[in-house]
Amino acid sequence: MAIPEAGTSADIVYRADCPSRPILDQIADKWSMMVMAVLNEPRRFNEIKRRLEGVTQRVLTQTLRRLERNGMIARRVLPTSPVGVEYSLTPLGESLREPFGRLYDWTVDNADEIQRHQMEYDRRIQS
Repeated sequence: MAIPEAGTSADIVYRADCPSRPILDQIADKWSMMVMAVLNEPRRFNEIKRRLEGVTQRVLTQTLRRLERNGMIARRVLPTSPVGVEYSLTPLGESLREPFGRLYDWTVDNADEIQRHQMEYDRRIQS
């Protein structure tokens, strides 16, 4: 899928009211991507939190709620004592694994070059 060029009939993607904007905002969020990567199998909240170093309970809760609202993950209450909750990918969420995988691979493949550009840029603006 290609992003439409400006000036075409598909210009709606550039409008502030385009319905794709909040969805792109959600799936492009680092915590959303990481949560979905961790959910290669169903997991409980604390298990997800332990795997994602640096995420706060508040941010993880918000991320899980948004992903659930958008149909990317399912939340299941477990009949345990105390009651537990398990999260898993839905078929819609599963469909993002392949493009996320490509994006992750691209990031790893280009990390050194990007860091070189960042250091060069930082040196230039400090001069």
